[in-house]
Amino acid sequence: MQAYLDQIKAHADPERAEQVAAYHKVDRPYLGVANPVLNDLTKEWRRELEITDRVVVADSLWQTNIHEARVTAAKLLTQARIRPDDAVWDLLQSWLPEFDAWAVADHASMAMQKRLKADPTRLDQVEQWTKSNHMWTKRAALVATLPWTKQNHPKPKELECRDRILGWAASYVPDREWFIQKAIAWWLRELSKHDSQRVVAFLETHGANMKPFARKEAGKYLRAQSE
Repeated sequence: MQAYLDQIKAHADPERAEQVAAYHKVDRPYLGVANPVLNDLTKEWRRELEITDRVVVADSLWQTNIHEARVTAAKLLTQARIRPDDAVWDLLQSWLPEFDAWAVADHASMAMQKRLKADPTRLDQVEQWTKSNHMWTKRAALVATLPWTKQNHPKPKELECRDRILGWAASYVPDREWFIQKAIAWWLRELSKHDSQRVVAFLETHGANMKPFARKEAGKYLRAQSE
């Protein structure tokens, strides 16, 4: 698997690495490789590798703890059509306890979004994340379920999922952690583009107990719609 890491390292930029490390403020190695480069690498690797091999490569890259390698591991598994995908889902879930920064967590959560849309019954497992003592795992339950904010004409089952996830968001409101409040606001803000009534109802019930910045962000597009 070293060959894949070497391809990433070939684009290393020490000066940029220092800037990225200072920005993310998490103690791990940084290479300073730009995101478009990682996109190009993973696009090629997805064409070359069968699913089983892709899982092995992704796991190996993740275990290096290098920022760009972890981002690339997630990108390698971010694809709508993967069959079978149980091994991919299991690997993504295994990373949850190691989430410790928003960029890596968000890239992994994007891969999770694809697997949840492929099999919504996995929301039963995601619901367990909402009870975790690990803040990043709790946050991932909302970031990974963002696709349920996007349907303009949701089917009944999709509406059930939407309301279920809104229930999770409501249970998070008493949590004063900034990243949790931010995740609530993110989910509501995206939903407001397609289902403003549910967001208005949520804010009427829970808005007063949200942090002011989160309440403001959640209603960002509601204000635009009313103008």
